[in-house]
Formats: sequence, structure tokens, C-alpha cells
Amino acid sequence: MIHSIRQGDQQAFSYLYDKYSNALLGVINTYTESQEEAEDVLQTCFVKIWNNFGQYSEDKGRLYTWMLNIARNSAIDYTRSKGSKNNKKNQSIDGNMYELNKNYNHSENYDHIGLNTILQKLKEEHQEIIKLAYFEGFTHEEVSKQLNMPLGTVKTKIRQAILNLRELIK
Repeated sequence: MIHSIRQGDQQAFSYLYDKYSNALLGVINTYTESQEEAEDVLQTCFVKIWNNFGQYSEDKGRLYTWMLNIARNSAIDYTRSKGSKNNKKNQSIDGNMYELNKNYNHSENYDHIGLNTILQKLKEEHQEIIKLAYFEGFTHEEVSKQLNMPLGTVKTKIRQAILNLRELIK
């Protein structure tokens, strides 16, 4: 079969596709966000296999391993590509609404381990900074703008609050 594919036999290549496409698709799926993306990468992968089949050497390893490396590298290249990043930006929010709600509600659910009780023992300004920075996901710069406070002061207060929390937790 390998010799036939090297000679350009499309039937032999079709057999190769039928035999290995599901296995390679499974590997590609671990790197991509959707089934459509995985199928696109699979097609690209088999084009690379067809175009570069002359580079395959039986002495260096099994055909499946060589194809698997091409599939994995193609999937990684796709996820790093500009097209993949643009697809992620252009996704509809309708399909992600559940995830957005789940993530938002999760940030308010930190009291289940008693953190709210411990936070109430801090100074009020430390409570607010910790809630903004760690429970609402604000960056230090965003906290600085939100509280109209210099960035260095925010960082110092966060550090003080963390040290106080460590003492309270002991």
C-alpha cells in the first residue's frame, strides 16, 4: 500500500483515509473547539499526508505514528492560527449564555466555605479590594480605577489584606 500511495494511487490513499481518519479525528478533537473545526483540520492533515508522502520513511517509524504527528501538529497549528482566534471571537453568544450565567453565578458563591465570615474580620477597604480583585476578577489596574486609588496603593493594600487573611485563617 505504501508503494502504491507513493506512486500516486488514489484508491490506496482512499483506503488509508478510510482506515485512519476516525483515529486521527479523535486526536484532532482534543485540540479543537468544535467538530467542524476538527473535520477541517482533518482534511488539511490528509492533504499534507498526500503531498508529503515521499518524506515518510519506514525505517524511522510506523506509518500511523507519522500520520499521527502530522495530525497533532496540524491541530496545534490551527489553534494557534489567526483564523482559529477569529472564529472564537465571532461565536454566537446564544450558545454560550448558559456558560456565562454559570460563571457569573459561581463568582458570587464563595461563601460556601466560610470566606465571607473571614472577610468580615478585615478592614472594610481590604474587604472591598479583595472582593474586586479575587472574586470579581478585576485586575489591579481596574481596581485602581474603580476605587480611584493609585495603583501602588492598591497593590500594597492587597498585600496587606492577604497577610491579614493568612493570620485569620491560621
